[in-house]
Amino acid sequence: MYSATREHEVSFHQFQEGTGDRIRYRRVNERTGKEVEYDDIVKGAEVGGGEYVMLDQDELDAVAPGRSRNLEIHRFVDLDEIDPVYFQKTYYLGPGSEETARTYVLLRDALAEANRAAIGTLVMRGKEYLTAIRPDGKLLVLETMFFADEIRDPKEVLDSLPSARAAKEQEMRMAGQLIDSMTGRWDPEDYRDSYTDRVKQLIAEKKKDKEITVAEQAPEPTGARDLMEVLRRSVEEAQGRRSGGGSSGTKARAGTKTRAGTKTRAGTKARAAGKQDAADDLAQMTKAELTALARDLDIPGRSSMDRRKLVSAVKAAARRAKRRAA
Repeated sequence: MYSATREHEVSFHQFQEGTGDRIRYRRVNERTGKEVEYDDIVKGAEVGGGEYVMLDQDELDAVAPGRSRNLEIHRFVDLDEIDPVYFQKTYYLGPGSEETARTYVLLRDALAEANRAAIGTLVMRGKEYLTAIRPDGKLLVLETMFFADEIRDPKEVLDSLPSARAAKEQEMRMAGQLIDSMTGRWDPEDYRDSYTDRVKQLIAEKKKDKEITVAEQAPEPTGARDLMEVLRRSVEEAQGRRSGGGSSGTKARAGTKTRAGTKTRAGTKARAAGKQDAADDLAQMTKAELTALARDLDIPGRSSMDRRKLVSAVKAAARRAKRRAA
């Protein structure tokens, strides 16, 4: 098994501000304040009422799945039946030896012809993993997977599920035109992590004591009631880009967008307040849209509010903004 992916985020250390002093973490007994050696640490599982069951590493090792270099295949399934939400991490598989290369090629080609994946289990680093093995060109690829009880039910994490009400015929036609006008070939090279690129540029500029280049302000979020107008403009822009030879990687601006770290102006707040004062507007907004609006209105504690509290806080902030504007 060979890891197929690697992270490219910039690695940072922590320092005390204004100094070159590194911040270090130590394992400290919270009662005595004394540092504890790693070998003297055991694990505790809370069982309720503030009580813990203590387990040392030998006890955990005694019940851990046995180490094995074998991958046990339990079933073959249609590859299209696997919901991508179950996939966790990707590994390339290689033949274990020259003797197993023939078996490797046979399994690869048979899976590809049948459009099947092999579902199995393996033990790695003291943990049992559910896996799917699928063909990918000349290789077999292994995906470690989440077990069923590790997938969260959306009803438990969303305040409310989207309405099952069908979209209007005109909206569907416009949305279909937008999708068609922006459809292109999937090429991962069309996309880059621009934020990491800017962080690296920032580091290089500070290293050379150059003036820091500030990123452009993100576009304003789209109002929830402007869907048809946004779709119409997006279709026209996409068609214009296509006729002019624009890049297939251009992103649509339809839908709500959030802005991380962007300072809002008083005019933005006043416009947001004016648009969202009506109760029917708020009732149509998702929690994400309400949270973005609460950020524009500088509502404290918004990240911990549920949808009902967000609606109340937005109404109150909008009224205050209107009074100040008057």
